[in-house]
Amino acid sequence: MPDSTPVIIGVGQYSERVGEPGYAALSYMDLGGRALAAAIADAGASGNVAGAIDTLAAIRAFEMSRPDRVPPFGAPNNVPRALAQRVGANPKRAILTTTGGQTNQQLVGEFAAAIAAGESQCAVIVGAEAISTVLALSAKGEKPDWSEEVAGDFEDQGFGVEELLEPALFAHGASGAIPLYALAENARRAKLGLGLDDYRREIGTLFAPFTKVAAANPHSAAPVERSAEELATVTDRNRIVAEPYPRMTVARDQVNQAAAIIVASAGLARALGVPEDKWVHIHAVTAATELKLSERPDLAANPASIASVDAALARAGKEMADMRYIDFYSCFAIPVFNQCDHFGLSADDPRGLTLTGGLPFFGGAGNNYSAHAIAEAVHRVRADRGSFALVGANGGWMSKYATGIYSTTPADWSANDRFAKLPKASDAVPVATAPFDRATVETYTINRSPKGDAAIFIGRNPAGERVCGNADLADPATAAAFEGGQPFGAQLAVSRDDSKRNIGRVV
Repeated sequence: MPDSTPVIIGVGQYSERVGEPGYAALSYMDLGGRALAAAIADAGASGNVAGAIDTLAAIRAFEMSRPDRVPPFGAPNNVPRALAQRVGANPKRAILTTTGGQTNQQLVGEFAAAIAAGESQCAVIVGAEAISTVLALSAKGEKPDWSEEVAGDFEDQGFGVEELLEPALFAHGASGAIPLYALAENARRAKLGLGLDDYRREIGTLFAPFTKVAAANPHSAAPVERSAEELATVTDRNRIVAEPYPRMTVARDQVNQAAAIIVASAGLARALGVPEDKWVHIHAVTAATELKLSERPDLAANPASIASVDAALARAGKEMADMRYIDFYSCFAIPVFNQCDHFGLSADDPRGLTLTGGLPFFGGAGNNYSAHAIAEAVHRVRADRGSFALVGANGGWMSKYATGIYSTTPADWSANDRFAKLPKASDAVPVATAPFDRATVETYTINRSPKGDAAIFIGRNPAGERVCGNADLADPATAAAFEGGQPFGAQLAVSRDDSKRNIGRVV
């Protein structure tokens, strides 16, 4: 095996739950440092792995992921080097990454390609979330100082959210992941011809096996096994957050979790004394970018994610049937449904569709969730030698996707063609820029909150352009269509309110 072959030599996870024995209210950096220390220990090396790290990428925590967000307890001025210091590392290259749940999986491919090209010898990806601790301490009026001054240069890759910005949707209340995914989810429901209750049962059936995995995972934020009926039934505790989603079936961001991945050249792994039974080979990584939600020809579909998985399998020379272990990113049901629909997988596939327990149950560790999935994949294939694992990582509102395939079976990187960024689709639907007075509903959601309910729709104007707005739930005919869950194809008369929002009423 050439010395330039990239291999994963170590993975680490660290977590804590508020109020449990040993809970220490650790900061983001302390959680991340412990995960990185665990990854170094996992390598089982006789040499100094920390001293060999030449590249370290820090995954942005959620509270550092948008220009308008400020970490409530402060943060280091140099996040990647703050993490490096905790294990005694001093990488030549330190990176603060862009935002997106696909980032860590894509970086595995980018760093593997750099190692294969001789541009790096040892690269680390590490991230952490401490949102649960932030909320718990804030509720008690405590405000620890998590700021740090750390010397050294680093690459700030920016927030990378430009492709996620859809001002028209944001202005009408679809300003976060839950309503934006709900719009896509209801579009899929319309295609299937299912009512709200039936579709919620389908979500429950999909996610019930996830809860069983989460219940057995010591790092889970919510290690409780639940039935499909329990997940699907709307109660005060399992209230609707945005149609069709009950609270238990959306990503859980209140976590204290961290994970790290170490990728090294085979030559360095040998020199460091990393046992070869620790090596996990990277057979393919592919990354793809989707059109904006309002531009997608099929509002329920995510062809970029399908293209990414298909391309990764092709580059690995494998089929989905060859994957013994699978983790599909599961912030909501629809990213998983899209893969199941394409590959003909069922919710009760004996392999399972998650390795961690999934984002609603294991926990949605911000942009870093898939580092936990990769860590689990590494453990699975080490224990089951010759098997293959697939991890699919999703970012934005099904906006970006990266897929990785892993095995202890060696992968030939001599051609350095196992990592690829796929071209973006060019079949965008035109989005209206001028006012409109008629629309046909394609999909919708209703945000439910203590402040009141707000219905959001996406549709087409008579010119075939995409439009969006709010449905007037004070109008009886409009309320009947939207609250009844079947406004698809409804014709709306549209006017503008004092805030210049589009307000639609059924005609």
